Amino acid sequence: MHKASAGVNDIKLLVLDIDGTITGHSNTLSVTVKEVIAAVQAKGIKVAIATGRMYCSALRFHQEIGSTLPLIAYQGAWIQDPGNDQIHRHLPVSREITQQLLEYFEQPDLRSLLSVHFYINDQLYVREITKETDNYQQRCGVTAIPVGDLRQLLDHEPTKILALSEDANLTQQLLADLRLRYKPTDLYMTTSVPTFLEAANTHVNKGNAVRYLAEEMLGLESHHVMTIGDNFNDVEMLSYAGISVAMGNAPPEVQAIANWVAPNIELDGAAVAIEKFLLS
Repeated sequence: MHKASAGVNDIKLLVLDIDGTITGHSNTLSVTVKEVIAAVQAKGIKVAIATGRMYCSALRFHQEIGSTLPLIAYQGAWIQDPGNDQIHRHLPVSREITQQLLEYFEQPDLRSLLSVHFYINDQLYVREITKETDNYQQRCGVTAIPVGDLRQLLDHEPTKILALSEDANLTQQLLADLRLRYKPTDLYMTTSVPTFLEAANTHVNKGNAVRYLAEEMLGLESHHVMTIGDNFNDVEMLSYAGISVAMGNAPPEVQAIANWVAPNIELDGAAVAIEKFLLS
């Protein structure tokens, strides 16, 4: 446990991850989770989403929970208010680093093992539709645009770059290797699921995004914030918040930094945590 938790009555903002936190295999929100979120909002506590997903893919969850706040997408690289479509923050990856990453992922011994996703203007571009990309499309409700050669897109600055593989060990090897090549001041890298290697602007992480939403937009402090997440891309927002909850399905390293560990996703752990801290 990394800090004394905030007073429960201090919480004015609840920030939720999507995948593995409020939705599991079903890719839908349970009635229980929706009811608990509605009860929190009825108490005057605002609820927001912070996800690695594309904005367009996260929007239905934002709408389903009736959030009135900007939506934090792409690990925080893109913060947009669905109420008026205003983009409050967009932090893309530089052209130079994008080109370097593409060359790295297209090495002959890696090329066939990876599906590389470029996200530009909230659209998904790929070399071709692989099995991994097809599964991703279905899960996220988006249509990937195959372009044959991603080098055609190098005059754009992508919001995020994702390399998908079938092998979590390969993902860990690539992450370790890239962390030797790029300092955290050059590039933010994380995994949102074990086979998803995500790369973004160095200033991007959910912690920075939640801080921006809480402090810059709502005039709150960290002790007013509760966050719930389940994976390595949630670590920064768990570290930031006054009350942090890791899901029971989270890796041990993620659970270790949270104030409390909830039951897993299939047991509606997020709802259990919200009840415990904000409704009891």
